[in-house]
Amino acid sequence: MKCSIDGCPGEYEAKKIMHTVRHHGQVVVIDHVPADICSVCGDVLLRPDTVRKIEALLQDKHQPVSTVPLYEFA
Repeated sequence: MKCSIDGCPGEYEAKKIMHTVRHHGQVVVIDHVPADICSVCGDVLLRPDTVRKIEALLQDKHQPVSTVPLYEFA
């Protein structure tokens, strides 16, 4: 599929990404998220079913697989 960014000649490719979101004041990192990435500009598209699955994951009270340090850029 052609990139949706005006003037970009790229095509979207299916890949897995690391998605970061702030949820209830905490930074949450979700690995291996399927996404479509533009081969030229890097635009990222998440499909509606993927977004719904991420939302459901955030609503669950499961413990994360691991934790990571968070650094603040001053």
